[in-house]
Amino acid sequence: MTPEELFEQLTGRWSGVCRTWFEPGKLADESAVQGTYTRLQAGPFLRHAYTGQMQGKPRQGEETLAFNSVTKRYQISWFDDFHMNYALLFSEGESRDRGFSVSGKYAFDASAPEWGWRTQYVLEDADHLVITAFNVTPGGEEAMAVQTSYVRVR
Repeated sequence: MTPEELFEQLTGRWSGVCRTWFEPGKLADESAVQGTYTRLQAGPFLRHAYTGQMQGKPRQGEETLAFNSVTKRYQISWFDDFHMNYALLFSEGESRDRGFSVSGKYAFDASAPEWGWRTQYVLEDADHLVITAFNVTPGGEEAMAVQTSYVRVR
């Protein structure tokens, strides 16, 4: 699937469940989430705005997705009011079967090494999207952090 086809498929309203882990293997939260993907300009840009809850408190965030036609790589900038409430996280990566995978780095303490964050988008079919994000330790070990399972709203 081309990036243009993928972005066209993502455009619209989605509803689902967001699961969050703060420690490997220990589910910390599972709550409803609603998201909307909107095309930006005429170019290869897509906005993902979402609302939900985190441990019973309102949560909202936004991603800007792009496909860089020069480097042939996907790019995302992301923030929300829970995980990335102090900075933008920039990620970049490659096409994958039915989606893409991007990676970035974030700092949570000025005196500590940066951690990685890898996000994979998988459009399972026209009505099911799974977005899975992994925390990556400075040593390269990955652990699932957030998984959003969306169903298209018709």
